[in-house]
Amino acid sequence: MSEAKTMSIKEQNKGAATSLMKKNIRKFLRNKLAVFGLVVVALMTIACVVAFIGGIDFRTPDMANMRAAPNSAHMFGTDTIGRDLLARVLVGGCYSIFIGVFCAVASNVLGAVLGAIAGYFGGKIDALLVRLSELFQAFPQLVLVMMLVAMLKTRGLGNLLLIFVITGWMTTFRMVRNEFMSLKGETYVKVCEAFGMSKSNVMFKQILPNVMTPIIVSTTTNVAYFILQEASLSFIGLGVADSTPTWGNILNAAKNLQVVQNQWWIWVFPGLAISLFVLAINFLGDGLRDVLDAKQQ
Repeated sequence: MSEAKTMSIKEQNKGAATSLMKKNIRKFLRNKLAVFGLVVVALMTIACVVAFIGGIDFRTPDMANMRAAPNSAHMFGTDTIGRDLLARVLVGGCYSIFIGVFCAVASNVLGAVLGAIAGYFGGKIDALLVRLSELFQAFPQLVLVMMLVAMLKTRGLGNLLLIFVITGWMTTFRMVRNEFMSLKGETYVKVCEAFGMSKSNVMFKQILPNVMTPIIVSTTTNVAYFILQEASLSFIGLGVADSTPTWGNILNAAKNLQVVQNQWWIWVFPGLAISLFVLAINFLGDGLRDVLDAKQQ
């Protein structure tokens, strides 16, 4: 009899979870901007990855078509030394999207772990981590990133990823810390502690899952933020090496006034790619927030 009741409860819980998931999916699909964002992000990411894996030629210049306007041979035209701009935008998108996704995930993981430690233990550990976050936040983030890039001197993808992760964890840290400070006094946490569950299990298996919704939404929107950060740094010559065709590096050619005035395609197409992808990511993040955040419901 008890086993039957247990099975019945499990089935009810499973049915409730399935019903909630279907409700959230329907709510997401009703948000046209969120669906648009998801479709654009998926299509652009797939196109960039396929071009990168397929080995599309983005390095070889066409000497007979230097600075050529869009035509049948080069749909986006060619850059200042004759390289196909469509190929460079697709491969550059692969690098830029990778930078955005990797840095958003890594910085949010770092911020979540430090926030969990600070919020759960409190006291001197909390004070130390809060002061550390305030030290990083004392400088405008772009200025701080530029300082660290100048200190490292070497322009490389690895260095840029490291700098973005080091300087991008503070917002998530604050959010997770505040949530932990309010949740660690809940009854289920006290019960787990009373039964001798280790502190790491209480933190990361009991409390952290209840904080995942804002972390997921924050990760999504941070992808766009880091793509813009990379584009800004590469545009002024402080991003990755010029040999890596990120969207920001392609836009770097637009610093030349002659290019801006006479070769519009060299900066318009990578600029459109950045704008469209960032806009789509923000639409997607807003849609996820509406669906997942209980405070919005």
